[in-house]
Amino acid sequence: PNPPNSNPPMATRCAAAADLPAGRPRKRARHGWDVAPATKAQITFCGQEVGDMTTMVLPSHPPDYTCFSLLSKGVARNASPPRREDDKDGHYVFAVGENLTSRYKIYRKMGEGTFGQVLECWDRERKEMVAIKIVRAVNKYSDAAMIEIDVLQKLARNDATGKHCVQIRNWFDYRNHICIVCEKLGPSLYDFLRKTAYRPFPIDLVRELGEQLLESVAFMHALKLIHTDLKPENILLVSSEDAKLAENKDGSFSKKVPKSSAIKLIDFGSTAYDHQDCSYIVSTRHYRAPEVILGHGWSYPCDIWSIGCILVELCSG
Repeated sequence: PNPPNSNPPMATRCAAAADLPAGRPRKRARHGWDVAPATKAQITFCGQEVGDMTTMVLPSHPPDYTCFSLLSKGVARNASPPRREDDKDGHYVFAVGENLTSRYKIYRKMGEGTFGQVLECWDRERKEMVAIKIVRAVNKYSDAAMIEIDVLQKLARNDATGKHCVQIRNWFDYRNHICIVCEKLGPSLYDFLRKTAYRPFPIDLVRELGEQLLESVAFMHALKLIHTDLKPENILLVSSEDAKLAENKDGSFSKKVPKSSAIKLIDFGSTAYDHQDCSYIVSTRHYRAPEVILGHGWSYPCDIWSIGCILVELCSG
């Protein structure tokens, strides 16, 4: 079943994690929902009631072969998966083809980091593929996720065209995991470099990427936000398509380059407001500004330093 119009309140976290910097904005109360138990024709799967066959609707797009496999086993298409223990690091344990609430169907794992996992899912309501960040069930990462949600919503309110930063679609708390639903984009600049053996980008492409990076960071700075963690992993190409670029006149040698240079920023869990404490360590080491390393405090310029490091890396490979 679909979630109710007003989400039932869940417990507010009592204290911020010890290693989150002081002075960050207060976290809002967390709200969320899980798939409510069905009231008719209950189905039991792995000893647990998981759905109601009377409310089942077969999907039309994309083809959902896992759905029919589950149906053959007596499990409803929009049923909640059986409850499992998280892994030892607090990651959500899932299987491809399962539901993440009745709205989202898991198609594949896109990536994993210290914060949690990113899954590609089918949004049954909007009829589109989305990327869902499932945060580890660890207090400090859940707290950072709530900050990221606030930042994403602020960015979305002020970016009518949605061209600078990834667009948030939804968020919810599912089985003690904060889930952030965003538009699905292409690979990160780092992933593209890695798949092309870290060969440098053409200078004209680097120029286009640099212009967009500066525009996106200027947009954030105008909202008094400092990203603090700019790096190739946190810059996504909008498209997954690539093209071949000839490296000599006869075309005997070529290299892959992105077909489109359009990019967007992601990962705002470390984003800071300009009025808060700016004395703690920020940024990934390779892109860290000198004032951060020396402990002199930092502000907007630390993002500009990171951009410079990124552009040098794209030029040199």
